[in-house]
Amino acid sequence: MGQSPPGHWQNRPSPLHAPCSNYGVKTIVKQLSIGDLGKSTDTKVETIRYYERIGLLPAPVRTAGNYRSYDALHLGRLSFIRRARDLGFSLKQVRDLLGLSDEKDRPCDAVDAIAREHLAEVDQKISDLSALRRELDSLIRQCKCGTIAECRIIEALGPHP
Repeated sequence: MGQSPPGHWQNRPSPLHAPCSNYGVKTIVKQLSIGDLGKSTDTKVETIRYYERIGLLPAPVRTAGNYRSYDALHLGRLSFIRRARDLGFSLKQVRDLLGLSDEKDRPCDAVDAIAREHLAEVDQKISDLSALRRELDSLIRQCKCGTIAECRIIEALGPHP
């Protein structure tokens, strides 16, 4: 077991001497560069700029050197956008959901309606993909492993008379 340097225990803040309120204590919010924001949310820098241009992400303050400086609100909002996009919501749906998320006292039926609409879109895509899979499976099963001239897949992809 290692020894602590002399006086080490004296460097720890005592809970008896901690402030009794947050009055006058400023919370330090770490500012993020666009690269750090991108790394934190797994978002490309160009995508962040795009979200700013279309109004999904508010423009950040600029540093003295004219660099973008993002805060915790930007991080939270971009995380929301990314998660919604990962779930397949369209940009319009994300915009609507963001607008609704800012109205904390409003009933969530509008959010439910957007989610149900998206679920219906997902179900339709699944149905379309299932039909596509059946068609491709049928073509592959017709393959006789002959020559290209006899290939049913090539024939099906070509122009029909």
